[in-house]
Amino acid sequence: MTTPLPLEGMLVLDFSQFLAGPMAAMRLGDLGARVIKIERPQGGDIGRRLAFAGVVEDGDTLSFHITNRNKESYAADLKNEADRDGLRALVARADVIVQNFRPGIMERLGFGYDAVSAINPGIVYASVSGYGTEGPWKDRPGQDLLAQSLSGLPWLNGSSDDPPVPVGIALADVIASIHLASGITAALLRRERTGLGGRVDTSLLESMLDLQFELLSAHLGDPSITVKRGARNTAHAFLQAPYGVYPTSDGYLAIAMTPVPALGALISLATLEQYTDPDTWWTEQSAITRALADHLATRSTEHWLEILDAADVWCAPVLTLPELVAHDGFRALDMAQQIERPDAADGSPVAIQTTRTPVRYDGRVLKNGRGAPRLGEHTEAIRAEFADEEAAV
Repeated sequence: MTTPLPLEGMLVLDFSQFLAGPMAAMRLGDLGARVIKIERPQGGDIGRRLAFAGVVEDGDTLSFHITNRNKESYAADLKNEADRDGLRALVARADVIVQNFRPGIMERLGFGYDAVSAINPGIVYASVSGYGTEGPWKDRPGQDLLAQSLSGLPWLNGSSDDPPVPVGIALADVIASIHLASGITAALLRRERTGLGGRVDTSLLESMLDLQFELLSAHLGDPSITVKRGARNTAHAFLQAPYGVYPTSDGYLAIAMTPVPALGALISLATLEQYTDPDTWWTEQSAITRALADHLATRSTEHWLEILDAADVWCAPVLTLPELVAHDGFRALDMAQQIERPDAADGSPVAIQTTRTPVRYDGRVLKNGRGAPRLGEHTEAIRAEFADEEAAV
């Protein structure tokens, strides 16, 4: 017998757009919740048009298909009173609301926390913003690269010769979505125990600051501790040689914490065997990493892995994207899934290959093949389903 998913029976109203909010709602859907996406009748979620890598399928972007899988779409104009009445009927039955408008907008539209909790006191009202609801940054555009930049994160990447290097994925959005989904599930657990609904708030910037907890904690305790990026090939401003990424004759090799003299002996690089004092792994970091880079470049990645893996050295090849998805290790994790939207413009189903939720329950890999909805696809069916509540409100 298959055990029920953790959030089965929960109803989520997703008022959010583009990435962080929709991803949080998607995560709840992956765990069994029913997610109804509330969209503007004209154009819908802006994420339908902001294309990742220029990829569009059946009129919607790849990122929209992925982050809105397994949802229903309900089209409503939040400035129209009749549409607002329909939404209030949904609010009366909902367990969770997710929204990522700029601070104050949902209040002006009549769906702020106070208005919603008056209809449904047990609601869990979850908001994700760019930079919180107070302070000098609260009205700035809440965008991933901007949040990374304000957090100082780009200074942690690259070497001392490089300019700031941002992380090349929507890191702030992804991490914020995880925090929001975690906060929502905790609030739902509290409601089960106490009957109390409540608010859950996070932001892109707070998520980026939490990601740097070690660095911020060190600097808050000792302001003299700042980011001083290392020599070329180093991979961490606060870890000594040989921690870094090195070229080989056919790729790149990552080496983590390893005693430098022992590493030198293994790979027949006598130069490294002189660094018996661990303090020199800091003071001579540039010389050590330069010698390593020159030496490792003479042979293939596989050659070095055979030597280092046999000695249980912490190392790994730096895989390209095609190498990753073709690898047995990737297939063993069973991370890929296919989602489908039936009946594209030409009558054929739209199939999207994507990843699954990384969480397993009772050993079960969670996959759901239901694709993202078309704009307003489920409006009439949902209005009929909630007609009694709409008459009551």
